[in-house]
Amino acid sequence: MPYFIIVLGTAGSGKTTLTASLQDYLLNHNLDAVAVNLDPAVESLPYKPDIDVREYVNARELMRKTGLGPNGALIAAVDMLATRIDELRDEIWSLKTNYIIIDTPGQMELFAYREIGPLVLDTIVGDAKAVSLFLIDGIYASKPSNYFSALLLSASTHVRLGFPQVNVLTKIDLLPENIVDNIAEFHNDPYAFATRIVEDKKASLIWSEDEVLILLEKLLMTDVVFVSSTQMLGYDNLYASIQRIVAGGEDYYTEEPSPVL
Repeated sequence: MPYFIIVLGTAGSGKTTLTASLQDYLLNHNLDAVAVNLDPAVESLPYKPDIDVREYVNARELMRKTGLGPNGALIAAVDMLATRIDELRDEIWSLKTNYIIIDTPGQMELFAYREIGPLVLDTIVGDAKAVSLFLIDGIYASKPSNYFSALLLSASTHVRLGFPQVNVLTKIDLLPENIVDNIAEFHNDPYAFATRIVEDKKASLIWSEDEVLILLEKLLMTDVVFVSSTQMLGYDNLYASIQRIVAGGEDYYTEEPSPVL
């Protein structure tokens, strides 16, 4: 039975780049992996998808035919996909591979607020083990209040989807080392993090420092991994987090009974 890796995050967080790099990482370590593009509106990809949802529904074509805008066409395309979801699921499962990486659209309302996103993913994954990777743009997260906001969206998505989740801070190669260290330290010192958040927003923040701290103590319980997909930094740690969730740390070469690495 395959392991599903669901790549989530807002537009620009690095989902397609991470999908391509993670597939390369797994293949380079002699582990079978395929990539599924689940974004019917994407124009180009840095990888060749083994299965492409645009062959089922295409948001760009819907825009031309219906006059819908980009967001409306994407939502309509995913709604239409629900009528062919069993067909898509069967094609994905027919690949007989160890790892199936699912690259999702950047419009997070599909997963954080609408019913169709969780329905599509639940149908595809079925009874298999899965982990969701919630990507957070490291440049955006360099401001403490922004990072706090991203963690709240991650938590909302986690609740909606219900898969074990890992937060992945991307683009660390574009950040000064001290900024990366500061973000990492927030996970060791939520008190300092809460103080920085309140200082960021000052009087406009509706929560007190104590209230922020209560939230942070829950939000920071989710694992976080720091990566650069262009430099392949942090991928050993990312793989270890994935394996701990889906396979208890064990690696399998094939889906059939096989030796453990």
